[in-house]
Order: sequence, then structure tokens, then C-alpha cells
Amino acid sequence: MNSSAPPLADSTSAAVDNGASAPPAPAFSPLYQQIKGLILQSLQSGEWKPGEAIPSEMDLAARYRVSQGTVRKAIDELAAEHLLVRRQGKGTFVATHAEQHVQYRFLRLMPDQGDRQSEGPAERNIIDCKRLRAPAEIARALALRTGDSVLQARRVLSFAGHPTILEDLWLPGTPFKGLTAERLSQHHGHMYELFETEFGVRMVRAEEKIRAVLPDAAQATFLKVSKTTPLLSVERIAYTYNDVPMELRRGLYLTDTHHYRNVLS
Repeated sequence: MNSSAPPLADSTSAAVDNGASAPPAPAFSPLYQQIKGLILQSLQSGEWKPGEAIPSEMDLAARYRVSQGTVRKAIDELAAEHLLVRRQGKGTFVATHAEQHVQYRFLRLMPDQGDRQSEGPAERNIIDCKRLRAPAEIARALALRTGDSVLQARRVLSFAGHPTILEDLWLPGTPFKGLTAERLSQHHGHMYELFETEFGVRMVRAEEKIRAVLPDAAQATFLKVSKTTPLLSVERIAYTYNDVPMELRRGLYLTDTHHYRNVLS
């Protein structure tokens, strides 16, 4: 993208009315939405990496040949979607999972007593990590073809020494080439931070399905509970930019000392 880019179509554009036989006017998206799309393209291509500052509103306005207010509105939406972060007096930065306040953005399980900071970080036990051919169900969730390469991993997260979450996750094989059980075990930060810093994949949003279930024998063993213990099943599909699915995660949550907390607005 450069300063010679053609002008963008304004949402106020209209076709001349030549009577009933005239073709319908083309539908244009609002100008700030077009700018938002161009900024997203730069984020997806890696022009501005997580944690880095993006150009100023003035520079972007000159680049796209629009008003600074139009750029500001586009950035406001991206910030509301947690893709960009405004810092007073410093500028606007690409959001990153390495930042403390977003590390638990996708983990909504909270202790009944105290808060997550007092509870301390989760202890992670990687049980398995292997490559296989995607079954139809997994391929469909990740927008792959049946038989494409996927990475499957299983881990247990414990709090204060008590197994609390059992997770199975599937990742498309190509973007995560080189990811192994050893690498997952060696990383002491959050998994999405690892995906971002070492594989260039940033999860920007997720969709979840939640239901109550009973564990099978293996699941009960990993969580050290009986097969009659009710668990919270959370199935999540996480997406990178432009709604590309990058992870299917199925978690079983033990909620005797924790609860699933969500804030609706």
C-alpha cells in the first residue's frame, strides 16, 4: 500500500436515476470500514507485528488519502475488537497476547475465592502432541480438507496442585510446523503467546459452545475425579485475522472450586 493508491469509494456515492430500467446502484461500505479493511490487511501480512506501533493517524490519513477522522473511526473499531491498543501519549500498537492484561482473555475460569493473581499461574502438563490426518469433523471446523495435516495436543492445567482443566486441541499443520510436545512443555508463558511469537499466528477472537457433561474413564483419570463428577465442557474455535479458523479446543473444566465468568456488554 502506498500514497499512490486510488481513492476509495465513499458510502455516499449514488448512481444517477435514469428511470425504472436503470440497474441498481452498487452497495458501498462506509469509508471508515474500507480503511479498517486495509489496516487489517497490513496486520495479517505482518507489516506491523504484535507489540509494534502502527503509523500515526495523520500518516495513515495521508497514506489512504482520507480524513484523519475517518482513520480514527477505523482504529476505534479495531481497538474495541482488541486488535489494536491505544496508549495515551505514545500512540497505537498492535495488540499482543504477551501483555499481562490480555493473557487470560480467552480463559474465563475464575477461582471462587480470591482472584487469578492470588491463585498463581496454572501448572501445565503436556500429555501428548502428535501429527495426524484431519478427520472430517476437525477439518470442517478448521476450514481444511479431510486428510490434511493437523497437530493434536492434550494437556492438563492444575491450580494449587489440583487438576482443573483437561484440554484437547487441534491446529492446522502447515502454520504450526515444528511445534512439538517438548516445545510446548518448555514454554512457560501462555500458549497463544507462543503461537504469536514463534509461529506468527495471533488469535484475535473465539466462539465457544458450553454444556454440562460427564467424563469418560480416561478423562476422569486425568482430572482425578469419578466418572459421575459433572464437568463443564467448553468447545472453542479461535480465529486469526479475517476470520480464519486456527484452533479447535475442547476443554473439560472442574468447577468445584472455580466458576466460568463472562462479562456481557
